[in-house]
Amino acid sequence: MSTVQIPLLVHASHEAGVKMGGIGAVLDGLLGSPVYNAAVGRTILAGPINVQDRQEMDRLTTPANGLTILYSSVHRVNKVAQHLADALQAVEEQMHVRFIYGRRRFGEYEHEVILVDAQSIKAQVVNDYKYALWESWRLPSDRYESNREYNYYLSTGEPLCAALDVITADMPEDAGRYIIAHEWLGMPLVLSVLLHCPDRYKTVFYAHEVATARLLVENDKGHDTRFYNVLRAGLARGHSLSEVFGDQSWYYKQPIIERATLCDGIFAVGDLVLDELRFLGGNFRSAQISLVYNGVPDDQITIEQKQHSHDLLQDYAENLLGYRPDYVFSHVSRMVLSKGLWRDIRVLEHLDGLLAAAGKQAVLFVVSTATPSGRLPADVYRWEREYGWPLWHRRDNGDLVEDEVDYFLKTLQPFNLMSQAIRGILVNQFGWSRERCGRRMPAEMTFADLRAGTDLEFGQSIYEPFGIAQMEPLSAGALSVVSNVCGCTGFVNKVAGDRLLANVVIADYVTLPPYWQIRSPWDALWISQSVREDVEARHSQQVAQLVFERLPRDEAGTAHLLETGQNVARAMGWNVVVRDYLLPALAKL
Repeated sequence: MSTVQIPLLVHASHEAGVKMGGIGAVLDGLLGSPVYNAAVGRTILAGPINVQDRQEMDRLTTPANGLTILYSSVHRVNKVAQHLADALQAVEEQMHVRFIYGRRRFGEYEHEVILVDAQSIKAQVVNDYKYALWESWRLPSDRYESNREYNYYLSTGEPLCAALDVITADMPEDAGRYIIAHEWLGMPLVLSVLLHCPDRYKTVFYAHEVATARLLVENDKGHDTRFYNVLRAGLARGHSLSEVFGDQSWYYKQPIIERATLCDGIFAVGDLVLDELRFLGGNFRSAQISLVYNGVPDDQITIEQKQHSHDLLQDYAENLLGYRPDYVFSHVSRMVLSKGLWRDIRVLEHLDGLLAAAGKQAVLFVVSTATPSGRLPADVYRWEREYGWPLWHRRDNGDLVEDEVDYFLKTLQPFNLMSQAIRGILVNQFGWSRERCGRRMPAEMTFADLRAGTDLEFGQSIYEPFGIAQMEPLSAGALSVVSNVCGCTGFVNKVAGDRLLANVVIADYVTLPPYWQIRSPWDALWISQSVREDVEARHSQQVAQLVFERLPRDEAGTAHLLETGQNVARAMGWNVVVRDYLLPALAKL
């Protein structure tokens, strides 16, 4: 275990109370790590709670969320010492806010949580805070008065800072205290701390992405091919993002991110995120930025467990397709542009002929939905009966919605009509069970079977600061096919050194053909959709060939990939991240 001892570490995050996405997965990994808990004496999660969001409030109190409420003026619960309750109530009355305080379980450990409902906060409190931010650091909040998200998170800074003072009043003033702002959404609390008690905490901004970079990648058809060539040339020649792309201060997240350099240190979740921060220019050029990767689940399963899960997936595919595929592929993600779902098809177009020539068949389960709450089981059962959902879909009955429409009708269905050996199936549902996915799914199937039984997981994103989901099936011996802009590739390369990692296939959709000469970042601005698609066509063929060569041909091949995958996952696990990256980065402060 580490010799570094941290008396108090505060995590400021919008997912402090409920896991909603990637940062919630990071908190699960860090705070459930034995190495973390051996080194950190006390952990407090601090963030907002939207009491008007019924789904969020329901998830807050589900047993799976692991929250024990000790004090809540929302739920009218008071199980804390009277002096603590009185102090929290005094802040609530002064600012017109409501607190929820308790303990939340992460694996085998429990940590404190303080949440604030600040949607009815006194206008004077917020206005004074905004003025102080302008006076101290020229943060122009008046430009974003009409932006609901900006105001929602900014309003949490002052009450959470006051609540921290209350619940840590028993600690010595000179105790070592650290606070990490997870993304710009955690920065309001850090800014309040810097205003009121600048010497009490060591402060950190943890960049889980660079929001402005994401925006530029997604909003141009050249996507990552364009942006990262601009970035490479810009950094090499000393230019900043605003010099090349123009002033970005209109984007409400940008000024908050720029104030991250006020912190004692900055953590970047991946190598490209670090480069993106440097590319912002200004104080980021000289700021202390440390790489603190995400971890990868390293659950160990046996070959028998893997085969059982694989059999269940084959059973499900056979029930849907009428034949039993040799291989099962998967892509579990949100239905958003950044995930690059069309790139799976570009690879499969080449792989289809290779498998057909070898007499093999495969199925791709795309588990992705534009409706996070999912469809009602009754609707799924009816669609399954009426037209064979999820093999077929309709757009006029609540089945296909938003981005699912174009993905199925313009990407997946055309591929299925032309393919010989591979069939893609869109399971646009939240959940992986018979109740959620219909009667043709095996009764004992769980989401764990999807992760354990798959032969290959796709994740060729156009913007992906790390990419935990792409790496989740590694420890089950799957191939992981990722693009080289995924932050996890930097971690993979450090683990691999000069060795070939059989389980990881990295697709390069950034490197241009030799005839493209990039002499300045402005040259790269001309990279268009047609250029990107040409690069995708070239490199997806290489990826397909690598996949074909590495897919297991027999049980011995499966066993080998299981062993190598578990070795990689173990070397990229959360304990390694805490020991080798998080704690040393904190020690630098």
